Amino acid sequence: MNENAPARHVFHEGDHALVIDRRGRRYLAQLRPGAKFESHLGAFSHDDLIGTDSGSWMTTNRGHVLLVVKPTMADFAVDMPRIATVGYPKDLGTILVYGDIFPGARVLEAGCGSGAVTMALLRAIGESGSLFSYDVRQDMIDRARENVSAMLPDTSNLTLKIGDVYNGFDEHDLDRIVLDLPEPWQVVPHASEGLLPGGIFVSFSPTVLQVHELTAALRGIHTFEMIETIEVLQRPWVVGSRSVRPEHRMVGHTGFITIARKCSPRPASGVSTGRD
Repeated sequence: MNENAPARHVFHEGDHALVIDRRGRRYLAQLRPGAKFESHLGAFSHDDLIGTDSGSWMTTNRGHVLLVVKPTMADFAVDMPRIATVGYPKDLGTILVYGDIFPGARVLEAGCGSGAVTMALLRAIGESGSLFSYDVRQDMIDRARENVSAMLPDTSNLTLKIGDVYNGFDEHDLDRIVLDLPEPWQVVPHASEGLLPGGIFVSFSPTVLQVHELTAALRGIHTFEMIETIEVLQRPWVVGSRSVRPEHRMVGHTGFITIARKCSPRPASGVSTGRD
């Protein structure tokens, strides 16, 4: 153990550890005294890892050497226990940047799922922000709460609520609204009322038909402008000593992200906007 390493870089009881073998296979484990990490490559004691630095190497009882690091948010989002489809890091990053999620923001999320977007939003808004996260299922709420608490020690500014935002929500004066719902267009009228002027609406949708209907609803209410939809694809590369090539597999289509800005209704000018 490095005596100068900050405590956050040292493994403690209850921490999650990401174990990686020589072929890049990954295993997520929560450290508990007396427990063991076990795989087809052998086992090692959690006690031997607790108190060591992130980035340490552990040798199993079968002689295999494994790298152990503290998981990043991207690592945890992919490997954490889940009920719903995982939120991929490429989409989480896009939501945070294009949605302009900032420290101190008041954010409403609907469709919290297993909590990947929730934890990304919570970290981005910081201690001074507030996150209100809705889902219609109690098991989703429970899973999200457990996953977020495992990654972020302080969730005091997170409010998890059971409710159907298609019928509206309690919060007003919101800076941002982030949705992962089958019919996000049903939320558009409520979002128009709940967002502050200049507030940003973000929606993740798996299919282009959802995007089409959502965009029509955003345009039809006349209080949203700067409407755009993007898709993010991720292609990793293999860099070897004698060759550099793309991976045979990539993280392709996961969904479309639609962003819009709440604005005052456009003044009538008699000039076509060119949108159809």
